[in-house]
Amino acid sequence: MSTGIPAKVLRNTPFSLCYTGKEDESSIINTPCPHFELVDGSNGDLYDNSLFYGDNYDALLWLLEHGYKGKIRLVYIDPPYATSGLFVNRKQEHAYSDQICGADFVEFLRKRLVLLRELLTDDGSIYVHLDKNMAFVIKIVMDEVFGAGNFRSFITRQKCSSKNCTRKSYGDISDYILFYTKGDRYVWNKPYEPWDEAKIAKEYPCIDEATGRRYKKVPIHAPGIRNGDTGKAWKGILPPKGKHWQYTRDKLDALDAAGEIYWSSTGNPRRKVFLDVNKGVPLQNIWLDYRDSINQSLLTTGYPTEKNIKLLELIITASSNEGDIVLDCFAGSGTTLEAAYHNKRKWIGVDNSSESIKAIVRRFKQGLELYGDYVNSSADLKQIKLNFNSGCNFSIFHTDNFQYIP
Repeated sequence: MSTGIPAKVLRNTPFSLCYTGKEDESSIINTPCPHFELVDGSNGDLYDNSLFYGDNYDALLWLLEHGYKGKIRLVYIDPPYATSGLFVNRKQEHAYSDQICGADFVEFLRKRLVLLRELLTDDGSIYVHLDKNMAFVIKIVMDEVFGAGNFRSFITRQKCSSKNCTRKSYGDISDYILFYTKGDRYVWNKPYEPWDEAKIAKEYPCIDEATGRRYKKVPIHAPGIRNGDTGKAWKGILPPKGKHWQYTRDKLDALDAAGEIYWSSTGNPRRKVFLDVNKGVPLQNIWLDYRDSINQSLLTTGYPTEKNIKLLELIITASSNEGDIVLDCFAGSGTTLEAAYHNKRKWIGVDNSSESIKAIVRRFKQGLELYGDYVNSSADLKQIKLNFNSGCNFSIFHTDNFQYIP
């Protein structure tokens, strides 16, 4: 595979989407704050965790007005996908509408992204989960709102098993997660996947004679000509034509003295990279192991489009630390909130669906149910709930337009 050589950028002209109804950012941020009433919170006491029942635009404005500006470390949202559909829960009850499309959808989401940016800490991150309908359009919007330089990854996730019923096209089994940060410095706990024996043997095929440690050999040069120390001869050897040493000559001497340089029979140096100092396989941007709750043995709320909790735990542990606040303003079934709680983060959830609020309360108060339809006896359900002990206290707020019903 070819490796590009860094070069001076001749022109980098920013661009953005233009459409009817696009509102100025200052107007969005300065929208009057609505009133939210605390309806459940242990005699009025506020907990670290809060659930808002109402329009998330109103809730985000309320949070900005009440001291949360620059306080949220991580945002994950799984908004509607502009599918023009209506979604029901497992009992075929209306859960939410996804009928905003086109430019209206773009502006609907952009306004919320602007407010979320204001709520993020300077070292905070945001993940936006979408499908093929709007992921590529919203990428342009997020470049505008957060800055193209703060784009970190376009993650492709396998959302389900293979589909065999597709006609004249490929099976649609993927969706996408846009990962941005607020600035250049951000919380990042690099995630790794564990090694398996076959991959170890393939990737680390060599055994060090002196120590018995397993290692692989990698080049110690990189593309590009340098005129400083890394471009000079080391132990009488010049870097290959058009390249330079990755390390200074003093560093190369230290590596060689530590037994971390491999010398071939022709005198070609390479670095030994040992397996036992490796934390695992760095996670790439194609995720195959985080499909949604479709297995009969999984626990679920029955809310539509419920995401795999392992997916949320991965994102939360990678981009936040214990004690940080995690926000999901399209909270749905509350998977983000539970993942945050079990990983010792504080959480804020928002949704305008009464079924969502019921599902979240049920999730924390009673637990989940097995996905399979064969679970229908009260004894089975009771056993599941007895095995669940959340211990999570949270406050519930609502606006006058969204009356909370416990």
